[in-house]
Amino acid sequence: MAKEKKPTTDAVNILHRRFYEGKPARLASLEEERANADIARKIYDLRTKAGLTQRELAKMVGTSASAICRLEDADYEGHSLSMLRRIAAVLNQRAEIRFIPLKRKKAA
Repeated sequence: MAKEKKPTTDAVNILHRRFYEGKPARLASLEEERANADIARKIYDLRTKAGLTQRELAKMVGTSASAICRLEDADYEGHSLSMLRRIAAVLNQRAEIRFIPLKRKKAA
């Protein structure tokens, strides 16, 4: 017996049901975009906390200000581990990569 969906007025739930539920490719794309946005936000937060401009960070890392700008853009998909490590090093941080199991719905 199929589980009935309860009516909701929660816009996030409505959008999720309409555009993502039962669509693995879209869900994978959403997760990738969330990861890109998370990396961009972390770089921005670390840089601003250190009181650096994009140009100053770029000089310390050995790249261009436009490269730092791209890295801080949530839509950028070209994050390299070596660049993230270089940024982390000049900001007295350590880059860490984690693998986390995906939550899968159980078959009914």
